[in-house]
Amino acid sequence: MQFKDIFKSTFLFLFLITILISENAGVFPRFIYLVANSKQASCEQTILKIVKEKKPKTVEQLINLVEGSLQISRQEIIETILRLQSERKLEILKQKASSSLKLTTYLKSEQAIWYWATTLIAIVTAILVLTIPEDLYPWVYVRYILGAIFILWLPGYSFTRATFPTKLQSKMSSENLDTIERIALSIVMSLAIVAIVGLLFNYTPWGVRLTQIVLSLLSLTVVLSTVAIIREQHINIKAENSRVE
Repeated sequence: MQFKDIFKSTFLFLFLITILISENAGVFPRFIYLVANSKQASCEQTILKIVKEKKPKTVEQLINLVEGSLQISRQEIIETILRLQSERKLEILKQKASSSLKLTTYLKSEQAIWYWATTLIAIVTAILVLTIPEDLYPWVYVRYILGAIFILWLPGYSFTRATFPTKLQSKMSSENLDTIERIALSIVMSLAIVAIVGLLFNYTPWGVRLTQIVLSLLSLTVVLSTVAIIREQHINIKAENSRVE
């Protein structure tokens, strides 16, 4: 008898709970919605306030500042920033990338290693060619090796980088094929540049001499490499801006 009373009491309690939930079915979702909406509005206000007062230069700085002010996840902050941008309430995402990709900064990056290597090899080769005599063994072999690179590779490679800062377009989009094309074009252009320089000096009062040829090729290599690195930096800025926008 006692077991039946407990069963009836439990059944009655569950029945009353079911009625209360059915009559107030819209209250709980509404409550959850209001809490979420209030949290979202607070995040938006905080972001706009931080942008106005602290003026962060990058999105990363903005996210870090918001994380320090609100106890919400990083993903929620990013979603709120993107939503504010789509509603045109926030313009920080459209900030130009030129400040973070200045030429001085770009020259210190890994993408500029080729520039420093090319310039250094050209300068060292010019010094060795002009200072090491032909009968100084075994250093003369170093002069021959670097001299061959200096004539057959560096001028054309610098010209190719200045003319085609990005990868060459081909039907087979392979990185190996792109490297082969650059090597072939660099060798051909090096021979052409050396021939043109020699031909021009042939019609000058100085004539075709080693010193003039070496200094001319050195100047061309450095100038073309500098033009190439500047073009690459501008292309990277445009690419960053296009991704941001």
